[in-house]
Amino acid sequence: MSTPPQDQPLWRPDPATAAATRIVAFQAWAAEHHGAPAAPLAPAGDDAQAAARYADLHAWSTNDPDRFWTAVTQWFDVRFSTEPDAVLADPAMPGARWFPGGRLNYAEHALRHGADPAHADRPALLHLDETTDQPLTLTWAELRRQVGSLSATLRALGIGPGDRVGAYLPNIPQAVVALLATASVGAIWTSCAPDFGARSVLDRLQQIEPAVLFAVDGYHYGGKDHDRTDVVAELRRELPTLRAVVHVPLLGAPAPEGALHWDDLTAAEAEPVFEQVPFDHPLWVLYSSGTTGLPKAIVQSQGGILVEHLKQAGLHLDLGPEDRFLWYTSTGWMMWNFLVAGLLVGATIVTYDGSPGHPDTGAFWSVAARSGATVLGTSAAYVMAGRKADLHPGRDLDLSAVRCIGTTGSPLPPDGFRWIYDELKADVWLASVSGGTDVCSCFVGGVPTLPVYLGEIQAPCLGAAVESWDVQGRPRTDAVGELVVTRPLPSMPTGFWNDPAGTRYRDSYFDMYPGIWRHGDWITVTARGTVIIHGRSDSTLNRQGVRMGSSDIYEVVERLPEIAESLVIGLEEPDGGYWMPLFVVLAPGATLDDGLRARIRTSLRQELSPRHVPDEVVAVTGLPHTLTGKRIEVPVKRLLSGTPLDQAVNPGSVDNLDHLRFFEQLGRDRRS
Repeated sequence: MSTPPQDQPLWRPDPATAAATRIVAFQAWAAEHHGAPAAPLAPAGDDAQAAARYADLHAWSTNDPDRFWTAVTQWFDVRFSTEPDAVLADPAMPGARWFPGGRLNYAEHALRHGADPAHADRPALLHLDETTDQPLTLTWAELRRQVGSLSATLRALGIGPGDRVGAYLPNIPQAVVALLATASVGAIWTSCAPDFGARSVLDRLQQIEPAVLFAVDGYHYGGKDHDRTDVVAELRRELPTLRAVVHVPLLGAPAPEGALHWDDLTAAEAEPVFEQVPFDHPLWVLYSSGTTGLPKAIVQSQGGILVEHLKQAGLHLDLGPEDRFLWYTSTGWMMWNFLVAGLLVGATIVTYDGSPGHPDTGAFWSVAARSGATVLGTSAAYVMAGRKADLHPGRDLDLSAVRCIGTTGSPLPPDGFRWIYDELKADVWLASVSGGTDVCSCFVGGVPTLPVYLGEIQAPCLGAAVESWDVQGRPRTDAVGELVVTRPLPSMPTGFWNDPAGTRYRDSYFDMYPGIWRHGDWITVTARGTVIIHGRSDSTLNRQGVRMGSSDIYEVVERLPEIAESLVIGLEEPDGGYWMPLFVVLAPGATLDDGLRARIRTSLRQELSPRHVPDEVVAVTGLPHTLTGKRIEVPVKRLLSGTPLDQAVNPGSVDNLDHLRFFEQLGRDRRS
């Protein structure tokens, strides 16, 4: 397709489709019952009126949180066994108190569609892996039965409110069942993907001292079996608080001595019993990437996650019982927890265990076709890999069911937007989103009634008071600033584990602007209300007083066919100078010669600015990433500044230490 002018959208929702969305129905109902702004839908093609209509709803959601979140709980029929005394009893951050006195259970809401005879035999979960052509189906009735059986076993083991349950599982149905069984008894869930090594898992689980561990014998990825029995044995030795280990035989290995077998624990005919817990009772512990020190153990609440995920899944993704919801993720990434949120609104969730690039780069698109996914999500990096590989999934596969494509993990470059509309579907809603593990949700994302513009996220999400601030704390429009959230969200952490005074929590988000959440991203909020994410602000480039996001450079450089991946670092020099090297991983067969260096510099100068041109371009064999695949910038900056490797990064949080050692040596050489 030809790219429209910058002020024209790539896509507009069909007026009839927009009128039938849940967010439109919610606004009309909330206007009648809770004082939300009432406004007619914009005429076809009137993008400014559509934006103004949403902006009014968004302003109401942030300025009147009591009525907005009350409306959310009523619209989605949140079932309090004990009614709360208030909505937002204390709005101060950190420490905002939501729905005090209220009691409920997250798992009860995730499974309630299975209690309806009209839904019982419909699929709650579809599962595929690299070895299957057709999905395995788990009905709502079967999901409820397995959760009921497993939760009864947990209770028999003495597991109840406040106990921790750990999982070393891939993205398989057993992980969903185990999470819901844990939540149903009021225990606290936490999970690690089985590609994590023992040290990385222990860095996480030793902090929370689990009483139960669910663990696979191995997993299948990239066409190969990966045995994890030795890792599980080490976890058992190093976690003395374990009362039970549950063996999940993904590769068919026998249960180790003393372990319980998954099949035995899920065989009973049992209805789940839901422990009613306070709204702020912990649901799970998620972890930061842990690039320095131990990973932050982020605690989020049953009620906070429930209402935030209902809002995000039901209103922003427009998910409902007719949808099949697929997101490529692992259990070590918060998007897996959000995938489970599809159950809250009655959608069928699709789990996939395997590589998105095996047997070829288009494997994930094949999963979407085989599962009949209607809403699917992936990473910006995977979209760009498809573009580089010259894939044509819309031509080669049946993706007719897909109505929405989500992307996250890193900013999606404009070329990624173009590729989706050229090679997947011309008429598809692209819901690029950005948020974080810290809130297990999105600050900014998709809105089904708004147009999509090239390289821009549609809007801040309802309830999220997102702004762009300068260093003095002044809001900015059409200019890069810090992403801040000026009012609390229910899914913000109740705290960090083992941080009773809240010191580490405050230092992580509230050190720069007291009482205001600073997320650590560079953001532009445009005059039309859209959002652009530029990358992490704690590794931001600041050259000649001009701040630049690293993702803008990556988008230009990685468009060149010779460049597989890149990393740019800005380093303040002792003499007041500024050194900005660009490190590149070359595509097979490419050579970093003077011609390629010149093309890199010319592209950056022409497409961005002279300030974006690096001081030098250095070829490296590989770049370091976190265990969830994000390229690491801040530790590299520390290494180049002379910080020893063991002080610059937690070694267990990095996929390849040899790649970091190169930068450590380079830092030494620069100082000698």
